[in-house]
Amino acid sequence: MNKTIRWGILGCGKIARKFASDLALVKQAELYAVAARSTETASSFAEEFRATKAYPSYQELVADKDVDVIYIATPHALHYEHVMLCLQHKKAVLCEKAFAMNASQAKEMIALARSQNLFLMEAFWTRFLPHYVKVKELIREQKIGTIQYVHAEFGFKPSEPIAPRIYDLNLGGGSLLDIGVYPIFLALDLLGAPDEIFANGFFASTGADEQCAMQFRYRHGATAQLFSSFQSNLATGADIVGDRGRLRLTHRFHGPTTELEFYPSTVDTREVIPFESAKGFGYEYEAQHVTDCLLNSLTESPLRKLDDTLLLMETLDRIREKIELHYPADSA
Repeated sequence: MNKTIRWGILGCGKIARKFASDLALVKQAELYAVAARSTETASSFAEEFRATKAYPSYQELVADKDVDVIYIATPHALHYEHVMLCLQHKKAVLCEKAFAMNASQAKEMIALARSQNLFLMEAFWTRFLPHYVKVKELIREQKIGTIQYVHAEFGFKPSEPIAPRIYDLNLGGGSLLDIGVYPIFLALDLLGAPDEIFANGFFASTGADEQCAMQFRYRHGATAQLFSSFQSNLATGADIVGDRGRLRLTHRFHGPTTELEFYPSTVDTREVIPFESAKGFGYEYEAQHVTDCLLNSLTESPLRKLDDTLLLMETLDRIREKIELHYPADSA
């Protein structure tokens, strides 16, 4: 099949720039159109990344009949509005995480996509990175046995000037939706929905969570210890421990890495599994996956299913209930 998937990008911020750069590495894909809130921003972005079309409004982007799929790179609080806009105009969608502000929004987004037979996926790039694909393979092969414990943390101190979205509740600010989703994703992907959740948070003056400590417990005996923070620069690593061995995901476990540590049953024995460096920022893997899904007329990813995304959003809601964290969008 020689078809080329024509991508649109909605929102021209920092993460959109990385995605646009990596899209050039994706087979049978092209960056066709971009949209921002101003002509100047859209035109400059389109020129830099060689997009064919530049639109000064999101409405014009979704109305373009030649756009096959749209990558949504706007803040969390706008994802529901922008996903629904794209789906209503019959566009396939890849939406950045956090996918929505709450599970209620996510359910509506998913229901509309399914009713229209349109492709929709949460842009959880970690799931498609080579080292994580290998993690899943090793676990399937029972290399570490039955998983008993997952530990993961993600933390950094925002640099000055601090972006408004970091602590603005109206934009979904706080560590939980911004970076806590990564440790939570790991636990859910490996252990499923927890039977019990314990959590506590520390809050900034805006009411946004500055850090959040979480523990998931499972009836079969497994436990997950998870942590997100804007107060400290953490190693941002993860351990996956089974009854026959351990996997260690080193610094920035959620992003591209060149190695994975495997510890067989003897604690002092370490095997390093190497990986080639990503050719781009690491977004090319999820972009290739979505492109392949569309080329094969799929309406849902077999690797990041919509039910997986809904479970993540429902779990975030459960955690927020525990720490009494509420967003304006919850009352909408």
